[in-house]
Amino acid sequence: MSELVPGGNLPLPAGAVTVRVPGPFDVSALVTDEGGKVRGDADFVFYNQPGAPGAHLSGDTLTVDPRRLRAGASRVTVVVSPADPTTPLGRLPAPVLHVTDAGGRALARFAPPRPRQETVLLLAEIYRRGDGWKLRALGQGYADGLAGLARDFGVDVLDEPAGTASRTTPTGAASPTAPTRAGSASARPTPPPAPGHDTRPTPPTPTARPAQGATMHSPAPPGPDGFLPLVNSARAQAGSPPVVLDARLTTAAHAHASAMASAGRLGGEGPDGVSVHQRLAATGYAYVTVREHLVSGPRTAAEFVDYCLRTDQARRALYDRDVVHVGVAQVRGRDGDTYWTALWARPLGPGDLRRTADEVVDLTNRERARAGLRPLAVDAHLTSAAQAYSTDMAVRAFYSHTSPEGTQPWDRAAAAGSSRRTIGENIACGQRTPAEVVEGWMNSPGHRANILKPDFTHIGIGFAGGGPAGTYWTQLFGA
Repeated sequence: MSELVPGGNLPLPAGAVTVRVPGPFDVSALVTDEGGKVRGDADFVFYNQPGAPGAHLSGDTLTVDPRRLRAGASRVTVVVSPADPTTPLGRLPAPVLHVTDAGGRALARFAPPRPRQETVLLLAEIYRRGDGWKLRALGQGYADGLAGLARDFGVDVLDEPAGTASRTTPTGAASPTAPTRAGSASARPTPPPAPGHDTRPTPPTPTARPAQGATMHSPAPPGPDGFLPLVNSARAQAGSPPVVLDARLTTAAHAHASAMASAGRLGGEGPDGVSVHQRLAATGYAYVTVREHLVSGPRTAAEFVDYCLRTDQARRALYDRDVVHVGVAQVRGRDGDTYWTALWARPLGPGDLRRTADEVVDLTNRERARAGLRPLAVDAHLTSAAQAYSTDMAVRAFYSHTSPEGTQPWDRAAAAGSSRRTIGENIACGQRTPAEVVEGWMNSPGHRANILKPDFTHIGIGFAGGGPAGTYWTQLFGA
């Protein structure tokens, strides 16, 4: 069984699959085509309308048979909201998604970060890729109720006034009434991915990315009128140092904004299957920190910056003290909306890999100390294997404990020269900091068991930027 993280995906077997979210939640689903919109009322599956072609809801369980979906359907998005619409998600137990095949075999589990102000979460999407189907973990939330969800998917709720204002991460939870077609899509920042340990396919050649200095290689375009002064004014008020525009980040931002505009929908991955982080890696910019805003709706730089300051998650990217470069682009789509991509990054310097790894080791040993366990010593062979594997996952855009060639953690450790008899591995993708990744591992029983295993004596850490998730982490343990 795979333990998914936000952004993680999983190939699905042929036939029906079942997703279940136990607890005090309402589960619903939206069936959409390539444009990301529903075609009509029948594409919204919820407790008052529990059936659609290829999708059936029974209590907390949704069964999807991709072969039986309506013609043109390419995606089913699984949504969860509180059963009691007056209760915020943050006051409930964290929702956990369980995925099984037609025979009842467990395929995956997904536990997103605990919601805060969100009232509706997009937990996962089942989507067509070539001739097959995959499941992607999402963990996005809407803070403006069901209306936010409705506007993005082309559904309107009759008792909800229409609006076109920009908004924050998806969330929302009023009891849905009969949905009808609506028009506009609005702003939504992409969710930050979180740690995981077992899931996708694998990449080749393990070598660290070349270090990069903090200077720009070429002058960047000025960006939308007034963008940089507005950003640096906001950062100054928050006590953060100014950022400068970087041409490589701007190139990647423009490519991704154009892809979203052509598709008429927001997403970390464009219709060409390329993620925003892969576009950045293609420019040659190696980073140790990266954050992003993917937004539609704002018409000017002032509106965009104002939007980014409205919510905690979006503010964190704009205020991040570690970032030194920014790239931004706006592209008008055929649907009339303006699509924005902003990338905030810190280039990978000579000592950054070592500092990042040291911080992960320190945080890991603090957790062991709390449990009364001895600290782990850094092992050069385990470090080499872990770094090579993180780089491999980023370069080849896969995420799994098993490489495409079939190698396992102990195989990679031995190939790097390790003679440790017992090997354990934690991997994660999408976390922005060492604190985020260690916290995520500690919140997952399997990863936590590795960190707190008394027999382990040594550790190696790997980190690489790139790939669909943006960051890839490896923790390799030995005894």
